[in-house]
Amino acid sequence: MRAILGGVRWTAPQRGVWTLTDPEVERQPPVPDADSAAADDPDLALVRAIAEGDQEACRTLVDRHLPRMLGLARRMLGNPHEAEDVAQEVFLRVWTHASRWRPEGARFETWLHRVAINLCYDRLRRKREVLVDEMPEEADPAPNAETLYHEAHVASRVEAAIASLPDRQKTAILLCHQQGMTNIEAAAALDVSIEALESLLARGRRRLKEILSAEAGDLLGGV
Repeated sequence: MRAILGGVRWTAPQRGVWTLTDPEVERQPPVPDADSAAADDPDLALVRAIAEGDQEACRTLVDRHLPRMLGLARRMLGNPHEAEDVAQEVFLRVWTHASRWRPEGARFETWLHRVAINLCYDRLRRKREVLVDEMPEEADPAPNAETLYHEAHVASRVEAAIASLPDRQKTAILLCHQQGMTNIEAAAALDVSIEALESLLARGRRRLKEILSAEAGDLLGGV
């Protein structure tokens, strides 16, 4: 997959990490010093360098965060190709908006998640507008062994149950349980209070329990 991002060519080799070529970039003013709340953010130096047109810093940032952005988008959208498009757009925004980003007490990775979430929401809304509400199922990569096949089936059903949740409940579950974010980080990514996040988690878990309890017999396979 190839694309031109702000005059810079990004190439996704088979290992799934974009690299940068083409040296001509537009210089932008540097990012100001971070406030004390985000002073320990490991991405701040990279963001400052990217704001000054440093392509190596951009490569490093992409290598560091691309897998998590792809994983989140794939789980939200259920489509690996759309997930690649979302991840590409996330890093395009990094390249074009690095000089305007302000820590404001949150880590840069939290901002990345927020951008990815909003891009996924936009795609989900467009799907509903054209009455496309069925997400494609992933091919089962399990070998012939019956036990592994059953485990893959269970995992697929759990993922499908998560995908069926309302968007905000689903996103809260994915951020906390798949992306490994704390409640504070997930609340910041969703731009809600911690209390609102905990409510989303509680409702999402309750709904998952209802869905999976109804399918317990099928998932257990008669065991």
